Amino acid sequence: MTRIPAPGGVTVSYETYGSGPPLVLVHGGFSDHQTNWQFVKATLAGQFTVHAVARRGRGETDRTMGHRLEDEARDLVAVIRAIGAPVFLLGHSYGAHTALVATAEVPNRVRKLVLYEPAWPHVVGPDALAPIEARARAGDWDGFAVAFFRDVLAVPVAELEALRATALWPPIVADAEASLGDLRAIGRYDFQPERFRGLRVPVLLQIGSESPHDLYVTDALAAVLPDARIEALAGQAHEGMTTAPAQYAESVARFLLG
Repeated sequence: MTRIPAPGGVTVSYETYGSGPPLVLVHGGFSDHQTNWQFVKATLAGQFTVHAVARRGRGETDRTMGHRLEDEARDLVAVIRAIGAPVFLLGHSYGAHTALVATAEVPNRVRKLVLYEPAWPHVVGPDALAPIEARARAGDWDGFAVAFFRDVLAVPVAELEALRATALWPPIVADAEASLGDLRAIGRYDFQPERFRGLRVPVLLQIGSESPHDLYVTDALAAVLPDARIEALAGQAHEGMTTAPAQYAESVARFLLG
């Protein structure tokens, strides 16, 4: 992995593979620079030079306590500057918020932006976070992950139990402690859609057709961004790159390369 310094003395790492125009990937919570993209990695690598960022506490990036979402956006800006050429930028969930904030800081360095379901911060506000914080204090990271997916993201119990029976679940649990930092940071984030009204970078707002849309800021961003379009991933929810990788990768490539 490549390791670079970021503001505040933090070391940020990212993995590079593939060939083509530069594409920076920013993963969400309960995942990392590898697991978030494992099912679309080969397809994207055939079309782009991919730079998959490991956010704080993942890969070889420093683990910090009490950081803000804006701090991770500055980490991302450092990666974009290190790449040297204007990039395509893609963020999922928490990573979508950081990608948006980073783009607003260096819009001349981002050619196009893809955002997949950044959540409203109140979704993980104090009332929502308190019950699952108790699981974290007890070191029950499996229970912490279950409670988050079930009670915050409203994943149906049957679907959640099916997920827990697959090989995808252990990496989710392994990332739970780092994801607690994400949840605390997004809960403190003062999201103001109007801040992005002047951002003229072309933006694709992806959303799953089966997702509860009121959890996400997609419509609020579409109302203010001057060059944005919404695309629903048919039959998918919050993890389209995992549940329908071919559909997801085709959506990304059509927008970025079209």
